[in-house]
Amino acid sequence: MSKTLIRGAKILGGEPQDVLIDGETIAEVGTDLSAEGARVIEADGQILLPGLVDLHTHLREPGREDSETVLTGTKAAAAGGFTAVHAMANTFPVADTAGVVEQVWRLGQESGYCDVQPVGAVTVGLEGRKLAELGAMHESRAGVRVFSDDGKCVDDAVIMRRALEYVKAFDGVVAQHAQEPRLTEGAQMNEGLVSAELGLGGWPAVAEESIIARDVLLAAHVGSRVHICHLSTAGSVEIVRWAKSKGWNVTAEVTPHHLLLTDELVRSYNPVYKVNPPLRTEADVLALREALADGTIDCVATDHAPHPHEDKDCEWSAAAMGMVGLETALSVVQHTMVDNGLLDWAGVADRMSFRPAHIGRLESHGRPVSAGEPANLTLHDSAYRGVVDPAGFASRSRNTPYEGRELPGRVTHTFLRGRATVVDGKLA
Repeated sequence: MSKTLIRGAKILGGEPQDVLIDGETIAEVGTDLSAEGARVIEADGQILLPGLVDLHTHLREPGREDSETVLTGTKAAAAGGFTAVHAMANTFPVADTAGVVEQVWRLGQESGYCDVQPVGAVTVGLEGRKLAELGAMHESRAGVRVFSDDGKCVDDAVIMRRALEYVKAFDGVVAQHAQEPRLTEGAQMNEGLVSAELGLGGWPAVAEESIIARDVLLAAHVGSRVHICHLSTAGSVEIVRWAKSKGWNVTAEVTPHHLLLTDELVRSYNPVYKVNPPLRTEADVLALREALADGTIDCVATDHAPHPHEDKDCEWSAAAMGMVGLETALSVVQHTMVDNGLLDWAGVADRMSFRPAHIGRLESHGRPVSAGEPANLTLHDSAYRGVVDPAGFASRSRNTPYEGRELPGRVTHTFLRGRATVVDGKLA
């Protein structure tokens, strides 16, 4: 059906209104709307948000289709309320050429569940020695604007400077995985009291903070844009806050798991809690929440990192780092930020749609819920309470840290340019 009428939805948490979708566009917003022949969705006060945008998703294809594919990953994204995701470059082969990023972009187009914007590698093979084909990836059909060696840090200051200078020519951004490699050799978890008690190699906060400090200075020096991936410490917050006070073009993201989980969970030795950067302390978690609330941290990004069962069901030291996060992100943000009074739903729309779309320069996403705008929308039942069961995930992998945990809210409908990708909580 070409028309859909959503009745009684709270747009960004406001008073209930009706929204009429006609084709790919929002045709009308108001009260007591009607449309002959339209499919009607009774929203009953559910929260209507612009489609969520993730700046940091690992889709694993090409090369690790046993973990995830573009199709399964975009299904998971749609189930979580996302209409666009940025696919990280650490695939096999690495997305460091126009050919590979176009392949990922094309697979996203074919999936139809959400838009896939490839992230190009900063350096050839993520090896940190030579700049990748940044210009060619930007000029490709994928139109790459975000570049990252995520999974590895661009630790060479000269290479980082050159990348920042290069992307400035087309308003691109370098997204840095801030991890000083020499300070984290053999590291297994956050360096602190818990790591000392458990005898696990510590991952000091300064390994993240020192790279962020260097890179905000470099970005200011060349007048370019730098984005900090998965910021995780209170000290990192203060550096970013200082850089923004200078008017420098610095943005940052935080993951849902760093807003909720702490290094105390590592006492279980359950590898599901092993992640990069590692889970930090309760003080860090509280600082991250406050920074997201006041806008120092610009957005929430999932760092959705699927792994097959055998890569996680093993001893801690041998386990892969990472967690799936697309299908639980909005619920975790509701739990940590909205239900605690730190953000309202307009703030959630800003941090999970408007700002990430702007950072990634996705012009058709992160738009207001108003007439004439693209119908990229998410309907969220914030009153729902349920226990996380990964058996029902659309993702190919099940490595969630929330299994068995009760979380609030669920996505009931997702629309990509007016077409329902999720209906009544199930993939269309």
